[in-house]
Amino acid sequence: MKDEETNARRDPRRDGPLAGVRVLDLTRILAGPYASMKLGDMGADVVKVERPGEGDDTRGWGPPFFRGISTYHMAVNRSKRSLTLDMKVASALLVLEKLVRRSDVVMENFRPGVLEKIGLSWERIRELNPRAIYCSISGYGHEGSRRERASYDVIVQGETGAQDLTGFPDGPPTKFGLSIADLTAGMHAVEGILLALLARERTGRGDRVDISLADGMLALLTYQAQMWLTGEKRPTRLGNSHPSIVPYQAFHARDGFVNVGAASESLWQKLCLAIGREDLARDPRYAANKDRVANRAALVPEIEHALEERPVAHWLRVLEDAGIPVGAINDAPAALAIARSEGRGMVATVSHPDAGSLDMVGNPVKLGSLGLDPSYAPPPRLGEHTDEILSEIGYDRSDRPSARRRSDLA
Repeated sequence: MKDEETNARRDPRRDGPLAGVRVLDLTRILAGPYASMKLGDMGADVVKVERPGEGDDTRGWGPPFFRGISTYHMAVNRSKRSLTLDMKVASALLVLEKLVRRSDVVMENFRPGVLEKIGLSWERIRELNPRAIYCSISGYGHEGSRRERASYDVIVQGETGAQDLTGFPDGPPTKFGLSIADLTAGMHAVEGILLALLARERTGRGDRVDISLADGMLALLTYQAQMWLTGEKRPTRLGNSHPSIVPYQAFHARDGFVNVGAASESLWQKLCLAIGREDLARDPRYAANKDRVANRAALVPEIEHALEERPVAHWLRVLEDAGIPVGAINDAPAALAIARSEGRGMVATVSHPDAGSLDMVGNPVKLGSLGLDPSYAPPPRLGEHTDEILSEIGYDRSDRPSARRRSDLA
């Protein structure tokens, strides 16, 4: 019998594994905000520092906007508090230093050297708070010959070989449909921060987490990279096919496409039976996976010819009944509708003060202590928590720093 408390809606801010962890979030755009949102979802108190009057660049990115709010911004900025602070104002450094002293994690994704210019280097952070974990996210990392270069997700996709591997053999290189370099960097940042927090329990000391978009994309190459590093076989674009498994790809059915994966010999035998092509299972050219890979060009059309005789719905039913991994190729609305019906909290409803009831993609990390549908805090209004946060670090209303007064700090 399931614990009823586990199934109830729980508040990560109070019950989450990171409750009590304070994060000073100086990031913007995607990689950093995605990482800090994931930390906030699990209970961390995330203070997001934004430019007065403008905020994170993504607050203005659109359309689409939902009731005046950028959907891009709202997608990666829930579970945070917003503090507006002009970091080019001399008095801002004092505010930041006060925040560093009370923070467990300091996150930023400026180009290497920017924080040093305003007086907040890693050495200064460590001096202010020896237990602080400093996580930086950049295109190429803080060490290495390319550290000074600016970059974006699509640039890194191209430079790391990922774009060259995406698309069909007779077509051009194609970027991912998602900002995969940014999102991967965000996940690696969370991993690094959690590891540093765990190590701090043993050592009592903070650490520096240096995340590079390029490093993250290279790490994703995995078996594609190994093909070259140890076999000197250059990976190439294969469209929907897999370089090492056949059949494992999209096939055309009568009315659309269906993904089929027969990645073992037993599944291969079952597939041949299910599609009425037992002769393929007996053909020595396809006896083992290595043979099927070698004879891909002859085999794939044979399978597709069989699948084209029936609609997608037929093959989804027949192949699933046979125990063969199979799936439709859904668009985003269909995928979200399925997620909503599954009851795993992957479409979560958040109450926003301006937007009202707001549907958002939920956190994929499921903890029994939080249940499948925890309560998330909504994306904050720009500067919504400025007074609250400044009060927490000792400022009275009369002595708070001016947000807009300029100085010669660059």
